[in-house]
Order: sequence, then C-alpha cells, then structure tokens
Amino acid sequence: MDLKIVFMGTPEFSVPAMEAVYEKYGLSAVVTVPDKPSGRGLKLGESPVKRAALKYGIPILQPESLKDAAFIDNLALFKPDIICVIAFRILPKAVYELARIASFNVHGSLLPKYRGAAPINHAIMNGETESGLTTFILQEKVDTGNILLQHSAKFPFGTSAGELHDVLMNMSPKITLETIDLLKSGDFTPLRQNDTEATPAPKIFPQDCFIDWNKPTIEVLNQIYGLSPYPGARTNFNGQLLKIIYASSSENTRLKPGHYAIEGNKFLIACSDGAIALDRIIPEGKREMKAEDFLKGFRGEKFGVLS
Repeated sequence: MDLKIVFMGTPEFSVPAMEAVYEKYGLSAVVTVPDKPSGRGLKLGESPVKRAALKYGIPILQPESLKDAAFIDNLALFKPDIICVIAFRILPKAVYELARIASFNVHGSLLPKYRGAAPINHAIMNGETESGLTTFILQEKVDTGNILLQHSAKFPFGTSAGELHDVLMNMSPKITLETIDLLKSGDFTPLRQNDTEATPAPKIFPQDCFIDWNKPTIEVLNQIYGLSPYPGARTNFNGQLLKIIYASSSENTRLKPGHYAIEGNKFLIACSDGAIALDRIIPEGKREMKAEDFLKGFRGEKFGVLS
C-alpha cells in the first residue's frame, strides 16, 4: 500500500525525521511556517524544513493561519493517510482529522511528563537525567493524545539543553518510521496517558531566565544547563546583562548568595550553599566567550554584589 503522508514542522529538530520519511515512503506535501524577515537586511528567511523540502522537490504549504479554509481545502486535496507533526504549531481539529489513518506528533519528552512547548528545557531545569521521545495521536487538548511509542534516553548531569536537543533530534527518525510502520499495519492499541502523572513544560519567557542566587547550587546549575545555549540563564553584573552558558560547582563557600569573587582566572558567584565557577558567558552586546577570556580585560572590582 502506497501511503500518502504529509509532514508538518519548522525547525532543524524536524529535519532528520522528515528526510527519513521522505526516503522510505515519500512525502505528498510539507507544511511549515511562512517565510519571515531575518538578519540585518531583513531578507525573508526560510525555515529549515522548507529548505529541506525544496531540496527534494516536495510540495510546500505555508499558511498564515492553520484555520484558513483555503489552506484546509488545499491540504485535503492531498488525501493524506497519515499526518506527521514534529515541532510545529497546534493543529485545529479540521486539519488533523483529514488523515485517513491518523495524525500523530513526535514530542520531546516521555509523556505525560513535560507537556508543553519547552520539554527539553524543563526536564534539565528540573534535574532529570532521563528523557526521550513520545509519539501520540493528536487530539484537541495539547500533548494529551493516546501514546503510540516511546524511546528513552539517559544523559549525565551537566548535559545542556542544546546537547539533549541534538540527542533527541538524532533519535527522531527511528521512532517516526516505527510509528508510521505501526499505523500502516493497523495493528496498534494506543495507550491512554495518565493525567495524574502529567507535568507542565510551558514556553520559556525572559523572566524565567534570571537566576535566583538564594537557591542551592544544584538548582542554579540545572537552570543554567536547561537554558543553554538558548535563551540563556542570566544575571546582572555591573549594571549590564550577563548570560551564563555553562558553569560548574566550586568549593568556595566564603561568599554570601549573590556575591561574586574573581580569583585568578576564576569568576565565582555564590549560591545559598556554595558557589559556581563560570565557564562560558555572553556579556551584554558581545559574543559568547570563555569566562577567563572575559576576565583578562576586566578592570572592575574583584569582589562585590551582583547588580
């Protein structure tokens, strides 16, 4: 049976799975976001998924609104058997019900844990050392659909959100193809999610990125790792914004929470039960650099309070 599959996605995270599906089954169409102005010249930028689709000559749909009747009518012309969604927008019922067999999503957590837009960030911020991917049948309430498959991945303390992102991205082709094979076979019984075990993973906003130095070292480090490299945990230093991309624990316990010390090539900041040593940072208006390189040009006070 030749399957008619429509793929929906936007960022780099979606591309490996999209390419795997195309190579095994072909794709009837790809749906992604409209081109957006980017860069200094504000030239229209294409999403990573669109660039990949163009390379393979796959028909592309870029609706401004997923509720637009013309878009839904156009999508219906492809008569999809399966709609596969990875890192896209919330689909209205009129869209996901177009699939003859099923519409499914590939989500970056072991559902029902970390439902929401930022599962990778929140897993690390909460100190998890295991995550994974879940495929589930789409329904109206976001990330609550019945589970088809799950693949787990363990990772060590100190793994950044960027590193876990890449691990899960590289896992996505396998679980996506296995899910399509399962749906094609017709021999599947989706598992209902246990809502009592659900945890949220909402979108990260700038105010979520500021570090509370009155928290324990482990919580501060988890926040740094969970927001690294983007959007970046941050604090104020000498009246300017300082993003902390990576750090490690330090034995220094002489400082009070929120106080800093520069000792040789080490940039230390105290938490409630110890201190951290900054490794990679982004000073306001500058690019990412090693903390020790920043200190080479630093002419301020060696000890003080973050402000």
